[in-house]
Amino acid sequence: MAHKLSPAKFSLISLLLCVAMPLFAHRAEGSNSDENLPPELAKLQQRARSGDAQAAYLVGRAYMDGKGVRQDFHEAGVWFTRAAGGGSADGDFALGYLYEHGRGVARNSRLAFVHYNVAAEKGHLDAENNLASMYEHGEGVKKNLQLAVRWYLAAANQGNVVAQCNLASLYLAGKGVERDDTQSAVWFKAAARQGYAPAQENLAWMYYTGTGTALDFAQAAKWVRRAAERGFARAQLDLAYLYEQGKGVDLDYVKAYSWYKAASVGGDKRATSQLKSIAHLMTQEQISKANDLADHLPTASQADDGLIGTAFLDQK
Repeated sequence: MAHKLSPAKFSLISLLLCVAMPLFAHRAEGSNSDENLPPELAKLQQRARSGDAQAAYLVGRAYMDGKGVRQDFHEAGVWFTRAAGGGSADGDFALGYLYEHGRGVARNSRLAFVHYNVAAEKGHLDAENNLASMYEHGEGVKKNLQLAVRWYLAAANQGNVVAQCNLASLYLAGKGVERDDTQSAVWFKAAARQGYAPAQENLAWMYYTGTGTALDFAQAAKWVRRAAERGFARAQLDLAYLYEQGKGVDLDYVKAYSWYKAASVGGDKRATSQLKSIAHLMTQEQISKANDLADHLPTASQADDGLIGTAFLDQK
């Protein structure tokens, strides 16, 4: 499953943009633009009205996030449109996001694609990733896996971790490119080294199964731990299993129980079952210590989506 990115804090296409712009016209009533604004936002609005495209984008972000002003996606779109009209890639990317998700305007995948495309052509990394995803899934444009690979690669080469992870998944599945497990591992590792938890879990799976790299339980444990510490329930389940089996780490039922507990609290039913099983091998003192450890572990701070393969315990 490809990951997309929401707006970062900081020809035919021209014709379609002209069609899009009126949808974000200022409303005669109910507009936030005339309310009492914080001084900094008021200054940004003044600069935006004078033609500063980046200022217009920042005003739009304020309305989108509800920072210093009442949240209003339509009003955000008004300012993003002004920013895009002034040449801001951020503005086009943000408009693409609004159209894709139907925020402040009717959902329109085609217009989302148009705005992502404009921003991507200007080198906007997140737009390149999202444009690639639309090509991959045929959203707002005819499905084209080769173009998906092209745009993921453009963003991945510039360090976008989500694009790196998405590109790795295409190499692993042989979609839009010849299957290459080694290249898949290369891109998962690139994203994992930047701290991207889904890539860390996926890289751990590749080491655990010997896919695209040498089988190495110690490396699997290293990377799955990093994802587990970021709150990935499946990574926590996998790390617990490694401790239970003594693979890549010393066998340790206390640590196994504590990570199973964290995964269980995060909603993983398999972890709940494993807790009952491992408890029969432990003393009450060990269980009490494990529960104390579990109380200090992160739980479900990350959604377990975009992951490849299956949990370690399912590969017995």
